[in-house]
Amino acid sequence: MSMHSVAERTNALITSVRGPSVYAAAASGFKLREVGIFNTTATECRVGLRRWTAAGTQGTALTEADWDANRTDTQCTAFNTHTADATGGDTFRMAVVGAAIGSAIIWTFGESGLIVPEGTGNGVGIYLPGGTAQHLDFYFDWEE
Repeated sequence: MSMHSVAERTNALITSVRGPSVYAAAASGFKLREVGIFNTTATECRVGLRRWTAAGTQGTALTEADWDANRTDTQCTAFNTHTADATGGDTFRMAVVGAAIGSAIIWTFGESGLIVPEGTGNGVGIYLPGGTAQHLDFYFDWEE
């Protein structure tokens, strides 16, 4: 298995179920290892991480980075802020990011990772449970 990452700033204001996301491929699932979320304003916000069971309209495709430069076989895809709601499933994490630029939350998922099965509508995404629009910096680390 190989490790992959994506890191970016939201390109549109996140609302309740339109945050950045990572999706499995038709023939390849993944293990989510870590998610980092950083405040870009001096206003606190509630953030969460949720399973997506249908993609909605995904935002701008992001460029995934392979940890091993000799391997470029990323199957899963990452997207910036959705333009139409994804369908939310289980909520895995929720927290308040402090009211300071650079305030952050980092979630890790242990030895087994958070497993997302193969299928193009299967993914995980950042969302704002309070629904208040906010820009964030973020990253996802996963293993395929």
